Amino acid sequence: MGGTEHLTVRREGATLVLTLNRPEAKNALSIAMLVGLYDGWIEADEDDGVRSIVLTGAGGAFCAGMDLKALAGQGMAGEHLRDRLKADPDLHWKAMLRHHRPRKPVIAAVEGHCVAGGTEILQGTDIRVAGESATFGLFEVRRGLFPIGGSTVRLQRQIPRTHALEMLLTGRPYTAREAADIGLVGHVVPDGTALDKALEIAAQINACGPLAVEAVKASVYETAELTEADGLAAELKRGWPIFDTADAKEGARAFAEKRPAVYKRE
Repeated sequence: MGGTEHLTVRREGATLVLTLNRPEAKNALSIAMLVGLYDGWIEADEDDGVRSIVLTGAGGAFCAGMDLKALAGQGMAGEHLRDRLKADPDLHWKAMLRHHRPRKPVIAAVEGHCVAGGTEILQGTDIRVAGESATFGLFEVRRGLFPIGGSTVRLQRQIPRTHALEMLLTGRPYTAREAADIGLVGHVVPDGTALDKALEIAAQINACGPLAVEAVKASVYETAELTEADGLAAELKRGWPIFDTADAKEGARAFAEKRPAVYKRE
């Protein structure tokens, strides 16, 4: 199991829990965090025992985005891992889910600050839970910067464009309730319980057929920008083979026998 000094990895049953672990800096992005994130996504993709991923942050924060001190030339934490970035110049974008989509569902458990690059990473997750005091926002324009982690493309596809443009152009903070109202997050829970709720959702996913879950996730993203006719054709191509799997047969038997299904990814 991987991990770095700024990204911890643990297993909770069939869920891989990735924790951004730089609380003294509100989990601002570092080289060690980016390398750990990328390795975590790959570990989840390659381990068939992992059926879901939960992404969260340590110390009551999710992620405060880019390390502005490092951007100002004061050095970025985790310099000893810089060779990983040199070996793969795209690694940081894959880590932030801009250029990589994990096969397994990713659930974000957000407490505290989830701003700038944190909100950009959030847009790469599939299901989102926030504590009541969580704060969201894309602050880049306030610093004379551009939210280049994908927000000018993704955000308008995930929430109404008027809300996306307001968030992008004002750089103002949003409460968890506001984020839920515009559809950026799906659940708002009492502070300190976002991870518990995320793990509850993960357990529900883990109880389902893993091949079906992965195919459904892939189909949703593959068809998002297609016409209805093309989307339906793509869905059939992706979904029909699932009915031929041992998992599908086990699901049907379990239903008939009124027992929990035991899936083996076959």
